[in-house]
Amino acid sequence: MKISLSWLKEYVAVDMPVDDIAHALTMAGLEVEGVVDRFSGLGDVVVGRVTAVSDHPDADRLRVCNVDDGESTISVVCGAPNVKDGMLTALAKPGAVLASGNPVKKGKIRGVPSAGMLCSEVELGIGEDADGIMDIDGDIAPGTPLNTALSISDPVLEIDLTPNRPDCLSIIGVAREVGAFTGNPVQQPDIQVSETGPAITGLTDVAIDAPDLCPRYAARLVLDVSIGPSPPWLCDKLVSVGLKPINNIVDITNFVMMETGQPLHAFDLDQLAENRIVVRCAGSDKTFTTLDDKVRTLSEEMLMICDAEKPVAIAGVMGGLNSEISENTTRVLIESACFKPASIRKTAKQLQMSSDAAHRFERGVDPAGTLRAADRAAQLMAELAGGKVAAGVIDNNPVPFCEKTLSINADTVNQRLGTDIPADKMVELLVAVDIPCKKTGDHMLAVTIPAFRVDIERQEDIMEEVARLWGYNNIPVTFPAIPVEVEPPLPAFARRNRARDIMAGLGFMEAVNYSFISSEAGQQMGFDPTTPHGDPVEILNPLTVEQSVMRTSLIPGLIKTVQQNTAQQIKDARLFEIGRVFLKQSDAELPDESEMIAGAWTGSRTPRAWLVPDEPVDFYDMKGVVEALLAALNAPAPAFTAMPREKCIYAKPGHTALVRVGEKDVGLVGELVDSLIADHGLKQPVFVFELDLSVLGQLLIEDRQAQPLSRFPAVTRDITLILPDAVEAGDVVASLDALNEELIEAIRITDVYRGDPVPAGKKSLSVRVVYRSRSNTLKDKYVNRLHAGITDRIVNAFEAELPE
Repeated sequence: MKISLSWLKEYVAVDMPVDDIAHALTMAGLEVEGVVDRFSGLGDVVVGRVTAVSDHPDADRLRVCNVDDGESTISVVCGAPNVKDGMLTALAKPGAVLASGNPVKKGKIRGVPSAGMLCSEVELGIGEDADGIMDIDGDIAPGTPLNTALSISDPVLEIDLTPNRPDCLSIIGVAREVGAFTGNPVQQPDIQVSETGPAITGLTDVAIDAPDLCPRYAARLVLDVSIGPSPPWLCDKLVSVGLKPINNIVDITNFVMMETGQPLHAFDLDQLAENRIVVRCAGSDKTFTTLDDKVRTLSEEMLMICDAEKPVAIAGVMGGLNSEISENTTRVLIESACFKPASIRKTAKQLQMSSDAAHRFERGVDPAGTLRAADRAAQLMAELAGGKVAAGVIDNNPVPFCEKTLSINADTVNQRLGTDIPADKMVELLVAVDIPCKKTGDHMLAVTIPAFRVDIERQEDIMEEVARLWGYNNIPVTFPAIPVEVEPPLPAFARRNRARDIMAGLGFMEAVNYSFISSEAGQQMGFDPTTPHGDPVEILNPLTVEQSVMRTSLIPGLIKTVQQNTAQQIKDARLFEIGRVFLKQSDAELPDESEMIAGAWTGSRTPRAWLVPDEPVDFYDMKGVVEALLAALNAPAPAFTAMPREKCIYAKPGHTALVRVGEKDVGLVGELVDSLIADHGLKQPVFVFELDLSVLGQLLIEDRQAQPLSRFPAVTRDITLILPDAVEAGDVVASLDALNEELIEAIRITDVYRGDPVPAGKKSLSVRVVYRSRSNTLKDKYVNRLHAGITDRIVNAFEAELPE
């Protein structure tokens, strides 16, 4: 939004430096991005003294002038009738840009060199005199910049408004803000419409078929207008704020829009079928040609301004080519309306159109200002276009604006802002920006929301007004009271962080994947569509096809991350992720959210180095990771049992173990199936685990107990058994552990062997038992007897055989 200081001063007295105005506006919430003097270009135009004038040898109306520019004397060809020897005038040197936007160039005119241009006021955009070149009075040295010589300056403030302040998309709106901090009242333009034409009721009519989208539509009619250029003062106003003059009628609508913030549109009444307006939705109308001669494709719900037969404008956005003001226009219908902001915003976005009118309508205009803006435009058209204003005005207002009054406690305002502003001062601040306010008690205020402040709806909005008008820089800095007590972290949060630290210590890197995955991911994993894992929660408005459902497992994300690493030639990867999975519940609207931890390991067992053999990772490496993780989390010792074939979905049967802690299954550890490896383009095995942290959290041992190290040596004995293949080594270890023999310190599997001389269908299992006493040194005879008894019990328990 551009505001020229000269135009602003017509509505409010300002005697502050422009930089101070810019700072005050910025501190009030209207950020001034920059200040540019619109006449700064006149620095390239200097005062020149004509030292000699002679006739042009090849043109009767041209003169050849010698002009002193302060540095040298140059030759300039001039056609002005008032040029004379000795006069001071404006000299535009090569490179200077005139008000028309045309640059001055060095060249020849009818064969005579011309190194500049002697200019009139109109050509420089600083006056209305176009009859001759400027005649500058006074004793001014040639070469002096013209803006310095004439003290010409008109700073233009470029304000970056937030969307909630449409009231400041006008000169009067900004003047209201300036008046608040200067203390000077805003002078509204004096609007007096002389209605010299016939009654409007017999000439035109307005019908609103969509009152929910157009709560008010006002129309004025001006007859017998003469279309032509606008007077210089009007053109200058528009140019000062970056608008291009077109003709007197269109320029007036733009002028009133910039002055009041109310967009207007002028229709050629004779181009309207039955000379009337109908406000309705597009309906069956599919296309429309706008003023920029482009065909727009309409949707049914778009609000249109129509005549009795066809659309003539896209409401609030742009008029149509079929009703534009032309040089033959004699009767003008002035539209001043209020539209629903959401409707205009949606229309402009769908059509990818941007206009000054849409910029204001989509933010909200003053519903009480439509009639005043129409009167202002009618007044100016009568003055500048010689028109006759029809008697009366059409004001169709199916949804009248209702003022709203808020009751606010001044003490509450001060408490929220951290200030100590008296209630009387709050009243003064709000009234300064035309927000009616009065005291209704010692601390109570009654605030009436004005129609032009569409952004104010509740008490907090009034508090914000008080804060910005009081000055954010005047609000003292305070620090919140921070209690000394520190709340311990939630158990789930602490457990999650502990698991992260453990996995990092085991050499794994954390991956963070989206909770959204593709619907095909579950099919690739082999999940049964009739189970919660295979029937994921669908996202109503997915970002992409690859993110269309909520994940039911962390493994798909980890596999994809492994795939991406492999594509970058990173073949050794240890990754883990902690996150939630989402499983449908048949008896609840929301899914069950369980926190899981999962890991993936592929490539070498150890980092590659010249002195370390390159050994691929295997199942037992990943099993060790799970054991280390659970031990560090202080969970009871886990049991690993072979996963039944029918439950092995994405992991290989015979290569996958079910992880059980206490009486609950908490997850699995195993090797991914070959089909899943192939689907992701991987060429080496990937080992994974997935554990339910939510379940584990209920099983962790809260109390930790330390035991002193025994001073006495350990004694080891081995047990070798011939067992059926169906017997799991873990069951043997669990059976030994269940004996609760206090001298057994550790049990380790040392060897598993199949083959000759072990009979087919059986295996040889070797278990090492470590015995240690905390009170004395164990004797071999005692240990042998104890070990023999334990061996016999295990042999009987599993119907095993001892090797010969």
